[in-house]
Amino acid sequence: MNPMIRVRLSAMMFLEFFTWGAWFVSLGTFLSINLKADGAQTGDVFSTQSWGAIIAPFIIGLIADRFIRAERILGFLHLVGAVLMYQMYNAETVGEFYPYVLGYMILFMPTLALVASVSFNQMSNPEKQFSSIRVFGTIGWIVAGLLISYAFRWDNSEAAAAGQLRNTFLLAGGSSLLLGLFSFTLPATPPRAKGEKISIGKILGVDALKLLKDRNFAVFFLASVAICIPLAFYYQVTNTFLVHSGVENATGLMSLGQVSEVLFMLLLPVFFTRYGFKKTILVGMLAWVVRYLLFAYGNADDLFFMLILGIVLHGVCYDFFFVSGQIYTDARAGEQYKSAAQGLITLATYGVGMLIGFKIAGLITDHYKTGEGSFDYKMIWLIPAGIAAVVFLLFALLFKKETKKISL
Repeated sequence: MNPMIRVRLSAMMFLEFFTWGAWFVSLGTFLSINLKADGAQTGDVFSTQSWGAIIAPFIIGLIADRFIRAERILGFLHLVGAVLMYQMYNAETVGEFYPYVLGYMILFMPTLALVASVSFNQMSNPEKQFSSIRVFGTIGWIVAGLLISYAFRWDNSEAAAAGQLRNTFLLAGGSSLLLGLFSFTLPATPPRAKGEKISIGKILGVDALKLLKDRNFAVFFLASVAICIPLAFYYQVTNTFLVHSGVENATGLMSLGQVSEVLFMLLLPVFFTRYGFKKTILVGMLAWVVRYLLFAYGNADDLFFMLILGIVLHGVCYDFFFVSGQIYTDARAGEQYKSAAQGLITLATYGVGMLIGFKIAGLITDHYKTGEGSFDYKMIWLIPAGIAAVVFLLFALLFKKETKKISL
């Protein structure tokens, strides 16, 4: 790959995930402290990510893959996203905020596939080249968190109460504007399916439903949907929990989860090869249980290390379940259904699974509210820990030993 193209693609990935991390991590805290949102309202706002994931395949399949070059639609979506970010910055109530964040997530979620498409189009060997480009996205997310906590200090308790978390939307909007303009300078990525017939079933990956006839794949599919319920608690509740617990620089500390994600991604091939898919994914599920128990019983004082461990476990939680799950799906689907199967899993997890999870997290948070800005977080965290434990046990019992070896 041309070195300059590599630099441009790396910058694209950095800005893409910097934009997301600059506002999404601290969103729950902003909603709770600044917009006085209750748990149900917070769940509805976070659910916009799921609606975006559900709608994204239509934008990609019906527009980007057929009519418009990927880098151009990427630029357009981010330019409009910058305008919506500014409107979110100005919103004073949850009712005013919601339509803007819904519109933003409907436009943003397709860009995750678009940046991958632009990257793959320039690669001669994606299996070896993509990870070195994609890692800059994780770096972008980390940098956003560090800036918010340690450079601008918008998320410390006093600044958050004073409304400074609102500035995260300006930061994200500026990044979105920059990426929108930058996208038009990226290498041309022509529509892949121009002139081809397209169907709703193909866009949604319905063709891959026949894979559910295999017992093990069906068990994995249902477990993937169910484990997204605990995952939703992490995104929706953690930052608010840390701030309410008196933890300073919560957004920056949560970036340790992305550092962990990179490190455990390097360990995943070793673990996967030595212990196989079932044991790897069970470790990922068990990590969710342990993480939430650490959150439930840790605190910002003498047991602060438990909160840090819970954050650092993100690499195991995400990589050992979701990344190994993508590998398993790719191996079981075969060439004919490979793309459809990945699309179906994405729709089922980030769409349906997390939609359910965000709703449940909101209801549980409201149920255990003990006063203004006060919650019984021990009980709140025990709920997703219990759900993850049930999924772990059912998967361990129902997923039978595979006769076909899956390799990386």
